[in-house]
Amino acid sequence: MSTATKNPSAAAKLQPQVVETLNLVLADSYALMALTHLAHWNVEGEDFFPLHKAFQEQYENLFEAIDEIAERVRALNAYSIGGLATLAKEANMEEFKAPLPQKDYVAALVVAHEKLTEDALRTREVAASANDLETQDLMIKRLQWHEKTLWMLKSYLKA
Repeated sequence: MSTATKNPSAAAKLQPQVVETLNLVLADSYALMALTHLAHWNVEGEDFFPLHKAFQEQYENLFEAIDEIAERVRALNAYSIGGLATLAKEANMEEFKAPLPQKDYVAALVVAHEKLTEDALRTREVAASANDLETQDLMIKRLQWHEKTLWMLKSYLKA
């Protein structure tokens, strides 16, 4: 018998924390998508083609994830945050301005992915405490993608 079944009020008390952390991951994902899109538009140099393509794949993945995360918040009978100013304030991610050298775009995106990964780990932990397996599963999938993306971006920086 699960903890939530034994003590449904304990899980219910944690649901606002699950929603709060999910909304933070939503804001992080939106901010990272915008930064990745900025890098995609403005990257220049000898690695233009592979970076341009990689950044596009990344921002497209993030766009789909944003919808999934927001819909998970709604499935929890809560409301997703939105609006550019609200999302930017909540994410509190360092922005960069173009133009930048290729490696600086990649390094800045590494920092943003690391921040998002930290917040997704916290969300997974809060969801575990609330016995919210669906949110845990969503965060596990997102963490796998971010960890793989971090590995690739960091590998590029070693070149």
